[in-house]
Amino acid sequence: MRNSFFFYPKLAASNLKKNSKTYVPYLISGIFCAAVYYILRSLALNPSIREGFGGGAIHSILQMGGDVSAIFIVVLLFYTSSFLMKQRKKEFALLNTLGMGKHHIAKMLAFEALYSFLITVSGGLVLGLALDKVSFLVISKFLHNDVTLGFFIAPPAIVHVLLLYVILNILIFVKTVWTLHVLNPAELLREGKAGEKEPKAKWVLAVLGVLALGGGYGIALTAENPLKAIPAFFVAVLLVILGTFLLFTAGSIALLKLLRKNKKYYYKTNHFVSVSGLMYRMKQNAVGLASICILSTMVLVMISSTGSLMLGLEDMLQERYPNDFNCEISEADPERQEELISKLHELQKDEKFPVEEEIAYHYLNFAAAKKGDEFVADTDYMTQSLLMLVPIQDYNRATGECKTLQDGELLVRTKRLEWNAPTVDIFGNSYRVKEHVSVYPDNGQAASNIADCLYLVCTESDFEKLYDLQKDAYGPMASEYKFYYGFNTSANDEAQNNFRPVIRPLFNDYAFTCESRLAERASFTGLFGGLFFIGIFLGLLFTMATVLIVYYKQISEGYEDKERFHILQKVGMSEQEVKKTIHSQVLTVFFLPLLFAGLHLSVAFPILNTLLKSLGLMKTSLFFGASLVSYLVFAAFYVAVYFITARTYYRIVKR
Repeated sequence: MRNSFFFYPKLAASNLKKNSKTYVPYLISGIFCAAVYYILRSLALNPSIREGFGGGAIHSILQMGGDVSAIFIVVLLFYTSSFLMKQRKKEFALLNTLGMGKHHIAKMLAFEALYSFLITVSGGLVLGLALDKVSFLVISKFLHNDVTLGFFIAPPAIVHVLLLYVILNILIFVKTVWTLHVLNPAELLREGKAGEKEPKAKWVLAVLGVLALGGGYGIALTAENPLKAIPAFFVAVLLVILGTFLLFTAGSIALLKLLRKNKKYYYKTNHFVSVSGLMYRMKQNAVGLASICILSTMVLVMISSTGSLMLGLEDMLQERYPNDFNCEISEADPERQEELISKLHELQKDEKFPVEEEIAYHYLNFAAAKKGDEFVADTDYMTQSLLMLVPIQDYNRATGECKTLQDGELLVRTKRLEWNAPTVDIFGNSYRVKEHVSVYPDNGQAASNIADCLYLVCTESDFEKLYDLQKDAYGPMASEYKFYYGFNTSANDEAQNNFRPVIRPLFNDYAFTCESRLAERASFTGLFGGLFFIGIFLGLLFTMATVLIVYYKQISEGYEDKERFHILQKVGMSEQEVKKTIHSQVLTVFFLPLLFAGLHLSVAFPILNTLLKSLGLMKTSLFFGASLVSYLVFAAFYVAVYFITARTYYRIVKR
């Protein structure tokens, strides 16, 4: 009885050791995933982050990143466990044939699952605890937080890891036992070593794949309105994912059949063997390749976009808050406006707060839908653009220009909205574009609005006329006149932060708000720094998943091709020809995911750029550079993975 009790644990340990080539990468991946999951949960619970500079935004982002990583970890490890079980189906069949019942095999698998759980969770928690402080220092650097001494351990984060891996291992164990239950030994033997029949070229699915991919590309290339770009982006992503899987599964088979028909290409030793071998298992191969392509694209999109946001943080702050202090006055009475400005000047003088530059002007902004060369009233926010008007006198005073206008004339400056027509029609009234100007007294309102924007300068009478027109068009929803007052200062950060509370009591006496660029930097840094941090972590997870899938694909195919290449060598193929064949086989499809990932990123660039502009990142060149560098670095890494896995494949086949 005692020997029977220790039999299954020993057998399970022996199996893990015997299958170390396939199990070790799986266990290492599980440890890495557990560490990442713990770090994200721990950082979200860390009081120094929650209460620190920009902590509110980063806390929410870290929690979201933890949720996303949990889902991804379950999918990844559940998916890769199927590679492990496939290699062992022959082993299970032999054990069953030799008299070990399926319930005995299930007991053995239960101990294997237990060992896997203990190794991955203990290793992941140790690694997570070790790297948690480093991650905290990195994110504190992003947020410009003061670094606190001590070592923070989050028990709830440990519980999260334990629960996730308990559920994951139970799911994997149940799936494996069910596979054993429904197959008999003969079927297990056939499953373990039988190849696939030659698949038929499914032209209908291939065409559907082209249509889905074309539809996704079309949406990505034509979405110009930021408001429409957000829902359009998710639709495009779904279509591209569907099209990628259909093209890799159905389209790849069709491609191989076309290569086989090309006699000049096909009737060469290395091409003949590689094309034939790939065709017979492309159904299984293509799913892995499509997964690699999608994961690679996700890595590139996340790193390039979040990296651009982080690098362009100061530019976005400048765009949204053009002055150190940005005051908006909604008082319609000019006397009340002057009274408020006078009180602000008194506060600056009393507090000895240095003011270097001031800017003040009236403005009016309202929404309208662009229809060709005219703007019409429309309450649908999905179709609206923002029009911002400033009277010519205020424009000249604020910018130092000496422009002149007649009634019916406009000065125009584009902002996320191109305008090349000679006239602008607003609510049925046509205005001639006298000049496109490069200088405009910005107040950050356009940067805070996701809609397209057009800056206009008009005469005082046209300013009042357009106010009345939008008042008639929108009624209670119409905009009111506003007054902007902004000023810069040479005061240090502490002085600026101390001056904000001095201004605040004025909020109670006037329709007035005042924003400080320095104070708002916290929320910007928390949001974009957090996104970049999460982008790095999830990028590492997706990259690890890519490597894992590539590795198991090569291992699985190596064992399948082993006997076939031995036969070919026996009938006269040299070792050098075997190497050429292997490289031809791997190169035929291995770099397709990388090429498609680059294509996906290139096509997604316009819509991603539009989305980033809606967040305030106006430098297209910055995003382009980040995308290019991300792709080149990832491509170099991908090539390194190719050489490593190709050698592994060759060593298996050579035995």
